[in-house]
Amino acid sequence: MTDTAIEAAALGKRFGWRQKGWALRDCTLRLPVGRVCAVVGPNGAGKSTLLAHAAGLLAPTEGGITVLGTTPSAARERMAYVAQDKPLYPQLTVAETLRMGAELNPRRWDAAVAERIVDEGGLDFGSKIRSLSGGQRTRVALALALGKRPELLLLDEPMADLDPLARHQLMGTLLADAAEHGTTVVMSSHVVAELEGSCDHLFLLGGGRVRLAGPLDALIAAHTLVTGPTGDLAPHIVVESRTTGRQITALIRPEGRIAPGWQTAEPTLEELVLAHLRAPGAPALTLTDEGDADNSQGGNGGNDDGETNGTRTRGASV
Repeated sequence: MTDTAIEAAALGKRFGWRQKGWALRDCTLRLPVGRVCAVVGPNGAGKSTLLAHAAGLLAPTEGGITVLGTTPSAARERMAYVAQDKPLYPQLTVAETLRMGAELNPRRWDAAVAERIVDEGGLDFGSKIRSLSGGQRTRVALALALGKRPELLLLDEPMADLDPLARHQLMGTLLADAAEHGTTVVMSSHVVAELEGSCDHLFLLGGGRVRLAGPLDALIAAHTLVTGPTGDLAPHIVVESRTTGRQITALIRPEGRIAPGWQTAEPTLEELVLAHLRAPGAPALTLTDEGDADNSQGGNGGNDDGETNGTRTRGASV
């Protein structure tokens, strides 16, 4: 039994042969089992490409990725993947779709959970998939994924076409199921605010590279929002700063004590993510749990612009 859900080492994927064709480059990360991980980043950051590699749908151009201690193809029976377009057979009914899921996964299928997710959406089991709305198709796709009773659940923008009430309800169902069964969940999303109470791990991608990776609480604790008079913030690492009049507001990674006169606050997840997205040249940071050492980060150390990759362990710096 492995304690690692996903591990990538210098993973790279290039579409075409031009330099700008890299969707992922030097992507090195590790996700322990049992986590609920958010994968965030701007459009084109490499989120879908990373998930597709984990699902075994893409072959790396360079580097490698393992899932549940083996290759993605060998782990396919133990994981479920819901793509952005929620591909389903339009000519089948909802009931036929769930029956297909049961026939394809005879050793793992949980009919009760799949039917409950469909029931909670008020769907007619006799309705054709082609007649359903986008949000209803999402519900059926999630019913198929959870009905498989996966050890690893990969979700690419799963809630994008749901209304706020359905999104809240389905997210609650998903998290309760994951907690009950110890399922590792990895989901990409553009709705950063709703991830703060749902996820305990974060991968932030930008330009195909890992910008932030690690336990969410530790990543937030490694940063501080400071406000004060304009001036030099050395020796602290400044992720982003904005000046308004005679005041400066900055997100920093403290290196030692913060000088008197600065007001400090803990950033929210949204503030943390947005600051890093607005400052793509900020040094990358990978954190690990205590006792969960990650020695594979050397492959992610810097880009062509000379950025560096800081690696820390919670409670200590390396």
